Amino acid sequence: MGTWDTGPFDNDTAADFANTPDNAEPEACEALIRGVLIRTIDATGYLAEADEAVAAAALIAAQCPEGEPVDTPYGPATPMPVFPTGLRALADEALARIAGDESGPASHWVAQEDWKQWRAMLTRLRAVLAPPPPSFALFDVQP
Repeated sequence: MGTWDTGPFDNDTAADFANTPDNAEPEACEALIRGVLIRTIDATGYLAEADEAVAAAALIAAQCPEGEPVDTPYGPATPMPVFPTGLRALADEALARIAGDESGPASHWVAQEDWKQWRAMLTRLRAVLAPPPPSFALFDVQP
């Protein structure tokens, strides 16, 4: 597998995955994204679709407040449909699973600095995907 940088689409597998939504009908795009996230969350042992799940999470994060647009030549060429907010939690859970897999995608980089940058990218995505805190008081405690 070719890996050339530490972004969510910067390897052959993730870049190939980015073509999948381009070739799908808009209503099928959500199912593709949801499927790769759920398979990654539910996987036992080797996370076969980790690179695709990172790319899928980046597509979801791009639609979130504070999300970075997908403007790499390796990302999808067509605009993505608006994803339901429920996908954010799935994407975050998939990224947590990937981040905890020391023998997974992190092992693609020989240089420790690259590995650290890749992990920082996962952390940034997770911060964007995290649900916002409630804007109202949960309990009104009186002294």
